[in-house]
Amino acid sequence: MGAEEAVGRPTAEEIERIFVGPEPRYTRIEVAERSGVPQELTERIWRALGFATLADDAVAFTEADIDALKRVRAMMESGLLDEQTVIRMTRAVGQTTARLAQWQAEIIVGAKLDPGHPPSPADLKEIMATAQRLLPDFEMVLAHVWRSQLAAAGTRLLALADMSQEAVPTRLTLAVGFADLVSFTRVSRELDEYGLAELVEGFESRAADVVAAHGGRLVKTLGDEVLFTTAEPRTAAAIALELIEAIRRDGPEVRAGLAYGPVLPMMGDVFGTTVNLAARLTAVARPGTVVIDAGMADAVGAEPGFETHRIRRRPVRGLGVIQPYVLRRAE
Repeated sequence: MGAEEAVGRPTAEEIERIFVGPEPRYTRIEVAERSGVPQELTERIWRALGFATLADDAVAFTEADIDALKRVRAMMESGLLDEQTVIRMTRAVGQTTARLAQWQAEIIVGAKLDPGHPPSPADLKEIMATAQRLLPDFEMVLAHVWRSQLAAAGTRLLALADMSQEAVPTRLTLAVGFADLVSFTRVSRELDEYGLAELVEGFESRAADVVAAHGGRLVKTLGDEVLFTTAEPRTAAAIALELIEAIRRDGPEVRAGLAYGPVLPMMGDVFGTTVNLAARLTAVARPGTVVIDAGMADAVGAEPGFETHRIRRRPVRGLGVIQPYVLRRAE
């Protein structure tokens, strides 16, 4: 038997032990009983976190699961959270951390493995050992960044509440921007998997850097497209123009659409006619240009450093006839 075979591939149990801790001891029924949380609610929480419903006799839960449910029960009994809010918060945690965990796992695997060769058992063991060494530091950094992001979100909501005269504004007036890679479908056919991944990651990382540098909020990335918001129209205008220039230096062309108006924030995303209009304006824009709506044009037209140029009115699906403008840097 060779050294690699002797090492053996990591098992699911080993992976669970590294990241979760002690082996599972309880079924879902036992977890509900020991935590004092009704079984129906524990099942809803588990599904909201993104995990499958297990058989009654499946031993899959630990003391840590019981402790977490006890904390949930304490928050509900204190009146801080009701059941609906618990499920919504749980779904937010589940969806966000699932994407984060998958993303981080892919980064570690990509950094440790040669994409041209299948991983050996020894390679996989090395990845698990690396993850185990990094886990405590990652956990501390994650908690710190999460608290900092909560502070930033709270500050944004406070500022917007002051502007709208509402304690907690349910509709916000924001500048919304979409930017996408031009001819992405055609380009993606010309690249192999690694080239495509490099293109998308480069676009998303550069977009995130530009948005963050100006104090905007990157709402989401969709591979060849990013969505961002800002409280001030001039900030959104600066982001869109800089993003096009920054991406162009790397080769591909980008186009962008901006709209200014009321939006509905929900589940970390933004919705409403203003968001739809920004998306439609992106489709109108030529490669390397930024097209904006009348609200943006009114807001930034007199701002130093920007110029707006009216282009022909046109019908836009679902929104009627609109008057778009091209945004440029002032000469």
